[in-house]
Amino acid sequence: MTRTHQQIGLSVKRLQARHHRMANARLAPLDISLVQWDALRHIAANPEASLHDLALLTFQTDQSFGALASRMVDRGLIERVPGPGRAIRHRLTAKGDELRVAGGALMDDVLAESFAPLTPEQLQTFGELLAILLEAGPQD
Repeated sequence: MTRTHQQIGLSVKRLQARHHRMANARLAPLDISLVQWDALRHIAANPEASLHDLALLTFQTDQSFGALASRMVDRGLIERVPGPGRAIRHRLTAKGDELRVAGGALMDDVLAESFAPLTPEQLQTFGELLAILLEAGPQD
């Protein structure tokens, strides 16, 4: 059966929604959400990123990422540190880094379970096809 572009696009969205639901369920015992874990991993990977850059990396607006960051500061997961000029940078606390690592292990399990029906070769092909689409399309 040939699938239409809309059907394929909807399948991608459904897979993403499944990952989101599974991730939130697995991360709940750590008392963090997927959105919070994602922020932790991007802050760790991009220590000099501005709030705007972190918002883009986490698919949020500047305002929503700023609100998320404030809540994470209040919980002791991240801290704000001065950057160049008026810029503010974000840094993980020890507690935030522990949750990032623990959450990463849970996320590895979620994704391994989700992609388990694919052979290793199919999974690599899937990854390569996604990379082609992301590189060829309009950039955010």
